[in-house]
Amino acid sequence: MQNLKILNNKEIKKITEILKQQFGFKEKLDYVFLMNQRNRLYLINKDLAKLNLETLRIDSIGLYFGEYRRDEVRLSIEGGQMIGKKVTKNIIELNDREAEEWLTGQDIHKKSNVSGFVILKHKEDILGCGRYKEEKILNYVPKERRLRVVSN
Repeated sequence: MQNLKILNNKEIKKITEILKQQFGFKEKLDYVFLMNQRNRLYLINKDLAKLNLETLRIDSIGLYFGEYRRDEVRLSIEGGQMIGKKVTKNIIELNDREAEEWLTGQDIHKKSNVSGFVILKHKEDILGCGRYKEEKILNYVPKERRLRVVSN
């Protein structure tokens, strides 16, 4: 299994505090938090954490929630969808054109009064997380997850 560290309560509290500061997210995430050597955060069910994982041959485990660096959390698409409906700040609503651009991997030029990492929303859908900087939302959608648009 990849080298994953189970985070203790103090480390989890720091991450949840960052989510509160960044996004206004105040809910409790009732999961076990794991972190790999590249600071990627994974969530697993608390019952699964009771198993002795050292004896199992596992390539990966849990839901990729995001990446923790320099007192910030960059959420994965699924991480954004998990908390997106309950965030109260740093949310940017995209129109149809902007949502399509985002899903194809493009950065979005948009004026807003937010800063840092933001949750992107299109109608009722949470599209993920990007970084707002200098009137632009930087796209972190992995290439393999981007939509491919074919022109006729």
